[in-house]
Amino acid sequence: MAKKKRYQVSPVLVGLMGSGKSSVGRRLAKRLEIPLIDLDEYIVEKAGKTIPQIFDEQGEEAFRDMESEALREVLGKPAVIATGGGAIMREENRALLKEHPPVIWLKASPEFLASRIDGDSNRPLIAEGETVKKLQALAEVRYPFYESCADYIVPRGEMKKRKVLESILRFLKRWVRKDH
Repeated sequence: MAKKKRYQVSPVLVGLMGSGKSSVGRRLAKRLEIPLIDLDEYIVEKAGKTIPQIFDEQGEEAFRDMESEALREVLGKPAVIATGGGAIMREENRALLKEHPPVIWLKASPEFLASRIDGDSNRPLIAEGETVKKLQALAEVRYPFYESCADYIVPRGEMKKRKVLESILRFLKRWVRKDH
């Protein structure tokens, strides 16, 4: 006899790089007993290249094209989806996210994020240093987009991943009860 799933929901995690979308996503997927689809990993596997290689060889615009295509392919699948930090930059992606709730924004300050990802060479937008300054610039542009797509905002701050997970699970219980 098949085990009954806790929730019939496919949450999408958004937020700046370093906010915990992948790590929280893994924990959430395990609790919900559904797979995690990390959009960046999905793109890397499909392209056969790392994200820095894609940026170097084809440019950011080509990466964003791949990201939009990947988002169209995975949304609606029974999975937790961890988007890349810039997925919300395109209007078509924001429209897709709004059509596939719930979207959960892991909101964190640039200073908190920098403490987690400074020096990560796999993140082309911050690879050259001045991490806090670059994250502040990204936050100014992206935070309004995250907010416009979000069904729930987790004020990440110094909140440990376990607490973030508990907060999301409480929200999902309420969200599912509203019979979306």
